[in-house]
Formats: sequence, structure tokens, C-alpha cells
Amino acid sequence: MKKIIITQSNYIPWKGYFDSIALVDEFVLYDEVQYTRRDWRNRNLIKTSQGLKWLTIPVEVKGKFYQKIKETRVSNKKWVKDHLKTIQFNYAKARCFKEVFPFLEEIYLQVEKLDYLSEVNFLFLQKICRFLNIKTTMKFSWEYPYKSEDKNLRLIEICKLAGATDYYSGPAAKNYLDENLFEEHGIKVHWLDFSGYKEYTQLFPPFEHGVSIIDLLLNEGKESWKYLKYVKNEPDKN
Repeated sequence: MKKIIITQSNYIPWKGYFDSIALVDEFVLYDEVQYTRRDWRNRNLIKTSQGLKWLTIPVEVKGKFYQKIKETRVSNKKWVKDHLKTIQFNYAKARCFKEVFPFLEEIYLQVEKLDYLSEVNFLFLQKICRFLNIKTTMKFSWEYPYKSEDKNLRLIEICKLAGATDYYSGPAAKNYLDENLFEEHGIKVHWLDFSGYKEYTQLFPPFEHGVSIIDLLLNEGKESWKYLKYVKNEPDKN
């Protein structure tokens, strides 16, 4: 039995995204699909005293209506310093700020050198998974030489190439995913359930679950894993 998720990369996504990574054996970033504007690919939400605020990576989109996520370039490196300043200003009073901000700052300084959105997102995912002691294998879909143009068959082909028997997906995919077709190919479909998360110590009430995971990390630090559903073991202390 091998569990897999195939999904598009997001910019420092919410805790449920990382929970889904922890649940499976292999996590495949599906960045060969079309980039969508005003979506989670290049932005995410944080909490501020004035309410929710978007952190957005500026990307090149003019005249590139059909570009893939993996082809999307960062348009201005100034965003790194802007995001760091915004995080520092709004989370300076978070319980674990002194512990976690240097960790985040180090990642930001690394991604500042990267030119493509997929690379930026991948590095954040990789580093935060390590912080949470999530050891799931992470790959890009282009590492598998699939050939099908059909949306469902393409996913099935990647599953087969990866040797996966069980495919996990978010509830939004119920609009297009052909569960029977997956089962005809010997792949069991499972739907993720993002309900029932515990609240943690969060700044600026009321509590909001659907913000970037950096909110959880800055407030709970090394205890963050306790507020996820599928990370069962305490992270390494080193």
C-alpha cells in the first residue's frame, strides 16, 4: 500500500495542506497545469490587528494567459523584504516569535535567489515540513513521464508511475474527479477531511483557521505539531 497526493503548490499554505503531506507516503507538486491569477499559488493570508492581510509574491503575468505554474517567474525580488517586514510587524508579540522568525527569515533569504514561483513554494514546503518533522517524499509531477491529456487519466498515470495504490484529494476535487475510473485502475480514492482542528493561542481574535501556517508556527513554535491531525510525533529538538 502506498498513499499519494498530487496537487498544485501554494505559497506558504495553511496547516491543512501540511497535514495532507503528513498523511501520505509521497506528495507530488502538480505545477504543470495552468497558472491561475488571484489564487493561492502566489499568495496567502496572515492575521493583523486590522484583520486578514494578503502576502503576495509579484509574478509575471502580462500576455502570459496560458503559462503553467512551473513557468511563472517572480517579477520583483523586493517582495522578500516586504513580506519579512510585514510578518515582523504583525507577529512581534507572538509567543514563539523569537524562536521562529529567524527560521523563517533564513528561508526568505534563500528564496530571494530563486526566479520561479514553483521553486519558491517548494523550498518553503520542504523547510517547514522539516521543522514539523514531516518526512514524506516530495516530488514534482514532471519527474514522472506521463502522457495522457485527460485530467483524470493524467493523475491515474502519475499514481501508477509512482507505484501508488491510494490517492488522497481535497473535497473541492469532487467536482471533476472520476472516482470510479480511479478504482477501475486499481487506485482507491480517499477524501480529506479538514474539520475538527483545535484552536491554538492566536493573536487578534476572533480565531481564524484558514491562514498561512506561519501563524501557527509563530504562535506555537515546536508545539505546532500538536495542532495538526496527522503529525503524531514531536519534532526533533535540534
